[in-house]
Amino acid sequence: MKKMFALAVLMIGMTSFAQEKPAEGKRAEKARMEKLTPEQRNEKHLKKLTADLSLSESQQKQMAAVLSEQSAKREAKRAEREKVMEAKRSERKAEMEATDAKIKTILTPEQTKKWEAMKTERREKAKEKLQDRKKRAEKK
Repeated sequence: MKKMFALAVLMIGMTSFAQEKPAEGKRAEKARMEKLTPEQRNEKHLKKLTADLSLSESQQKQMAAVLSEQSAKREAKRAEREKVMEAKRSERKAEMEATDAKIKTILTPEQTKKWEAMKTERREKAKEKLQDRKKRAEKK
């Protein structure tokens, strides 16, 4: 009986430790890297390459130029994506407003109030889902 109890305690203890995930790893490193400016990231990358590849001074200068060029291209692409996303958002918003105006012409004032309440409720649920997703993503 004592052996069974000891075995049960041991199993419970082991499973509780198995559930914990360390905060370190690729995600933690990525989070730290995102806080750095592009210049700081380039400098850090150059230091790592210098250490790993034993780069000379001239090679370091050349690599710094290549890294900064690559970083500039990456930032330009990111800015372009942001422009496209903003254009899509504004287009969607305009479409939703046009649809909303059409619906309001169809509904009675009482129905319009209910319609607005339903939309507000849907938005709140969507916000809650988004917050839940973010919390789950942070835990991982």
